Amino acid sequence: MRRKAAVPSVHSGSSFEDFLEEEGIRDEVESAAIKRVLAWQFAEEMKKQAKTKLGMAKELGTSRSQLDRLLDPSNTSVSLETLVRVAKVLGKRLVIEVKNGEARNGAAPTKLR
Repeated sequence: MRRKAAVPSVHSGSSFEDFLEEEGIRDEVESAAIKRVLAWQFAEEMKKQAKTKLGMAKELGTSRSQLDRLLDPSNTSVSLETLVRVAKVLGKRLVIEVKNGEARNGAAPTKLR
């Protein structure tokens, strides 16, 4: 049985972050990843506290459809003020860190406490 010759990769030896940078989409991908993590953390905390979407929306003074957009991991157009309000309603606070751009280690820059 013959093996297929490996096709040399133009990204051989580079990291995924290097690839995203080369493609010009690193910031967009990072923003989407951060939003996905926050949406997941909010949804998990709502489950833990047995809060319904309707109840949560009422506490936030907004509609359930607006809360659905907030919890949608692909919707990155959510204001910082809104994220802070959601965290507060869940008894949490939003913590954001600014780190050096050169020394990225893949750690999530935002987290709930």
